[in-house]
Amino acid sequence: MSAATIETTYREAVRQAIRDALQRDPRVFLMGEDVGRYGGCYAVSKGLYEEFGPERIRDTPLSESAFTGAGIGAAMGGMRPIVEIMTVNFSLLALDQIVNNAATIRHMSGGQFNVPVVIRMATGAGRQLAAQHSHSLEGWYAHIPGIKVLAPATLEDARGMLWTALEDPDPVVIFEHVMLYNRSGELAADAGPVEISRAAVRREGKDVTLITYGGSLYKTLDAAEALAAEEISAEVIDLRCLRPLDDATLMASVAKTHRAVIVDEGWRSGSLAAELSARIMEQTFWELDAPVGRVCSAEVPIPYPKHLEDAALPQPAGIMVAAKATLGSR
Repeated sequence: MSAATIETTYREAVRQAIRDALQRDPRVFLMGEDVGRYGGCYAVSKGLYEEFGPERIRDTPLSESAFTGAGIGAAMGGMRPIVEIMTVNFSLLALDQIVNNAATIRHMSGGQFNVPVVIRMATGAGRQLAAQHSHSLEGWYAHIPGIKVLAPATLEDARGMLWTALEDPDPVVIFEHVMLYNRSGELAADAGPVEISRAAVRREGKDVTLITYGGSLYKTLDAAEALAAEEISAEVIDLRCLRPLDDATLMASVAKTHRAVIVDEGWRSGSLAAELSARIMEQTFWELDAPVGRVCSAEVPIPYPKHLEDAALPQPAGIMVAAKATLGSR
């Protein structure tokens, strides 16, 4: 490891991003359930309460609608709040605030008011937390005009997306997959902001494009590695930003490989994968040599037993099968 990098985890990268924001801008504060003395449900904010105090690390009542609304009001009043919602399932209790208020106020005020709020929440399955704590609903939020929707999968994005999001004059929702918090690796010691509008090619390939985001990125990379052993070259695209989507990067890849498979932990019906499939068809239909494939979660509430939870989620073996199908089971 060089002197210019540090060994860290995804959790620590998010924590350092929050700490940096608090140090850099006095308008920034963190609010949510158990973010203070307890240190956060996923230990992301551990130690920040002692460092910055209760004014800037604010424990809230168990009312997602109330504290999300308070964050929206604070943003309109000139602050830069980071609102943490414990899990995406509980964010449904704040949908009115996010969808009917945060996303619409700029439009409804004729541009007189902005809402520079950042809303963070855990998403996804894999920790045996059962159906009320394990779903992937980020595709729902990607449906809503007026907000940006981010899904950082790498340490660099976990560290840098928050910085950029806090500088955005409009609402930004950040989804952190629960299975990434313990992921470790090297990060530049001077890591800073990253742009949040472009997808990233995480692995070059020429035979098939695998499109994914968030917690499914590493499963998809594992599948691509296994496909390479069978002489199938898969390109892996990390969406990073789910709204707005970076069509240009996606279509350039599909035009190169002529095949696409979308890996999405959301349910198949009405999914982000369905939207991506439609866009590929609309924009690169004549480049396609096979129908677009989709690997999504089973259409069931996420089960509690580990073997059933694993069976319900996209896995590398299923991604490989879908990729091979686009190649005629080569």
